[in-house]
Amino acid sequence: MVAPKDSPAKASSPKATSKMHRRSRSGCFTCRLRRKKCDEGKNQCKACKHLGLKCEYKRPMWWSNNEQRKQQKETIKNIIKRTKLSEKTTTQIGKAHAETPPGLSHSLPTSATYSEATVRTRAPSVESQPSPGYDLNQPVLHDYYDFHPHIASPSYDTDAHYQPFPPTPYEVDIKTERQMYVNDIPTRHDSTISTFSTYQPPPAHPNLHSFPEDEWINQDIYNTGDMFSNEEGLDFDFFDFSHGAPQASQQALIQVEDCDRPLLDHFIDNVLRLIFPILEVNQHGSARSEVIIPALESNKCYLHCCLSISAIHLRSTRGLQGTEIDNDILRHRFATIAELCEALKLDANHLQILEATLGMIFFQCSVGRPDDALRDIPWHQHFQAAISLVRKLELPHAMVNDNNARAHPPFNMTLASWIDILGATMLGRSPEFADTYREKNQSGSSSGLCELMGCDDSMMYLISEIACLDALKVSNGINDMQLCQLIGSLGTSLDTTEVPPDSLTWPYSSTGAIRPRQLSRNMTSIFRLAARIYLCSLVPNKTKDDSTMQSLVDRFTGSLQIIPHGPDGFDRSIVWPLLIAGSQSTANSIFRQAFAGRIASLGEHAELGSFGRMVRLLEEVWHQSDEAMRTGSGQNVHWRDVMQQKGWDFLLI
Repeated sequence: MVAPKDSPAKASSPKATSKMHRRSRSGCFTCRLRRKKCDEGKNQCKACKHLGLKCEYKRPMWWSNNEQRKQQKETIKNIIKRTKLSEKTTTQIGKAHAETPPGLSHSLPTSATYSEATVRTRAPSVESQPSPGYDLNQPVLHDYYDFHPHIASPSYDTDAHYQPFPPTPYEVDIKTERQMYVNDIPTRHDSTISTFSTYQPPPAHPNLHSFPEDEWINQDIYNTGDMFSNEEGLDFDFFDFSHGAPQASQQALIQVEDCDRPLLDHFIDNVLRLIFPILEVNQHGSARSEVIIPALESNKCYLHCCLSISAIHLRSTRGLQGTEIDNDILRHRFATIAELCEALKLDANHLQILEATLGMIFFQCSVGRPDDALRDIPWHQHFQAAISLVRKLELPHAMVNDNNARAHPPFNMTLASWIDILGATMLGRSPEFADTYREKNQSGSSSGLCELMGCDDSMMYLISEIACLDALKVSNGINDMQLCQLIGSLGTSLDTTEVPPDSLTWPYSSTGAIRPRQLSRNMTSIFRLAARIYLCSLVPNKTKDDSTMQSLVDRFTGSLQIIPHGPDGFDRSIVWPLLIAGSQSTANSIFRQAFAGRIASLGEHAELGSFGRMVRLLEEVWHQSDEAMRTGSGQNVHWRDVMQQKGWDFLLI
């Protein structure tokens, strides 16, 4: 089988292939902020060492605040300017004066010590290791003569050569640190530094060469648009989380039994990062710090749900067998349901009940294998309870009333909407809140679906309309003529959402940094093509070997090239589009070859969660449809019929 290409650039430029690298998500936060490749060096990466920057692998506090990120960018740019200026100035002095006196701490904005022909600059050597506790961003306040008073310091004030230089500038840094603990175990360390500086650009000196077209700094290298792209600016305060703003407490106290601590640790370390990959790209760390960790602290029902999910993931990934791990799954699953029933009986804490119910539905999409045989309540029965809670909390009304650009959609309503729209296609029903989505579409306002899951809100609203049309067809509530008219109308609406082809490019920058908005544009194009295939499948007497259908499937396959694949890719975020397109592919379709390549690149992850269930379903659909084509029956095999035959209650989103 032939694996799909990583990007369109690979086919046209062999040189680009050699430069392409797998993006790491463990680089230092300074390199992430600068959108530069990080070599992930121990203690400090080479880029931070060379530029004199503070290398932070622990998530700093400024990372989650848009304003603080902007301030940090300016601080980093100023440090880089000083470092580069120091290197250039020192090099020029070294050329003009072979015999450089020691201790030029009063003539340059960095300390310098005399070592024969070697001149020290502010920027630390890439090869040298910093001393423990030494902050490379701090200027040296003392030189050799401060510690040896019996040696006369050179008289700079009376030397005409040094007279034009200003006194040594200074900086004052105020550092704030924050440590988070989970059950007395440190899990996260944040720090921020505010800097006051008296540094000013040095005046021109007759003995120093000028820096033509430089203005102290090479604009080709330090172009603001290249280092810190404004096009990818994000709103880090977008959602209205049910727990409010992040708390300033230094400890996260999650009360669990000793026997359940391994499950909790496994969930935080291994499962949590799988649940909201797109939200993690758009708002790094918010899924952990503003959604899951606060809920684990305050919501016992939610905690049991997560421990059950953790046990399922352990059993699936490590091949654990036996009654002990099964008992852990069932024990916490039943505890979750018992807590939910008790809370519903009291008719209180509706937000906590809702987030736990949505967790029971959505977290299953990230873990488990298709052949899991343990007893469980179908997802759509859980969702009926969630619908009741959403209505009781009047979240649809709140979402419709917040139709301004600065509105903060309720996080739980956004998650419920994603499940509602795509889940309705699993059942052949209309979405429960279809009227709400229709109003939002007419007003052109956001529900947060793009920020949470990657597909543009307007596209999801149109998929909701197609699902309503599908439900009408299934229930025989519409004749063929009316059906075709509505299909044509929705097709025209999809046309209005099209974007220029050249706007769909590889979502990683040349430095390996992800571009969230580009990723969303690419994913929206994938969902748009899947919506067209879904709409086309509703045409009466339309078969999958129709030329129009196969043309759409081929276009979909080509568009997959702009979606990163593999364990660090986003195939698990486009399960629904892959299902819709794959179910209409034929035996000789290029989709199946490309799909096999993406499965191979995912490795064992392709067997887990919704992706693994979708693969199993498509295999069965292809088996039945290919057999029907071989025998000449020409019968269309619908994936919903196959799920019903097999007794599968899959939520493939």
